[in-house]
Amino acid sequence: MFGAILVPPDLPEADIGVIFINNEGYSPMCGHGVISLGRYMVDKGLAKNLTIPETVVKIQCPCGLVEARVQYDGKKSGAVSFLSVPSFLYAKDVSVDVPEYGKIVVDISFGGGFFALVPASQFNMNIKSSASKIRAAVGATLEQLRKDYKVAHPDYSDLSYMYAAIITDGKDEYSEEVTANCCVFADRMLDRSPCGSGVTSRIAQQFGRGLIKLGQTRTFESITGATFKAKPVKSVKCGDYDAVIVEVTGNGYYTGTSTFTLEEDDIIGRGFLLS
Repeated sequence: MFGAILVPPDLPEADIGVIFINNEGYSPMCGHGVISLGRYMVDKGLAKNLTIPETVVKIQCPCGLVEARVQYDGKKSGAVSFLSVPSFLYAKDVSVDVPEYGKIVVDISFGGGFFALVPASQFNMNIKSSASKIRAAVGATLEQLRKDYKVAHPDYSDLSYMYAAIITDGKDEYSEEVTANCCVFADRMLDRSPCGSGVTSRIAQQFGRGLIKLGQTRTFESITGATFKAKPVKSVKCGDYDAVIVEVTGNGYYTGTSTFTLEEDDIIGRGFLLS
């Protein structure tokens, strides 16, 4: 689960700015957060122009401007599609020696953040393995990559770090068959969704390897059974990299409302840290 702190945008074309938070700190992008925020912006009347049957909401994320397209019938919002920032296959077949797991080979792809992509078979497990096993194996791989391998975004230095790692079922070549993956990020946090930015990075990887063409749609499933659809829609450049704009489609749902209050003389309510 993610938090989304809404802030005034720096970009005049943006409807809103957002800072994504997780159990470790901040995230450069959150696809399922954008899907839910798109609905929220429409349902609360915060989008600049409400139009039927689709309303465009422009959201300034830490990774850049992301366009969400929200189904809207004049009363209620529905499914949301978003267009990613330029995404690309950064490096192929990167080897890393992971304690207890040996040599692991990953692709590194950018989809709003830098992701390491690795088939489950390299850990002698499958995508349906227990959450604890996935967190241990993928978390250890991500932590070792952060120590041993440096990434550099061609345009934004503050995005130049390994954000997450995704374990996949290895079905990278285009198919109408559902493909499954699971994202591990932050402090070994495990994504309950297919991971919107992770799905973007997988499409960018597959596009960079010539395994998928523009306009071909794939369905990605998480370990909870939730699905997103994604497809590459436009070839672009990002620095010297051949990049792609990816469209990701999914649903977000309301589950509750909370109100937090801070009284003026409440010192503890201002926050505290425990070591």
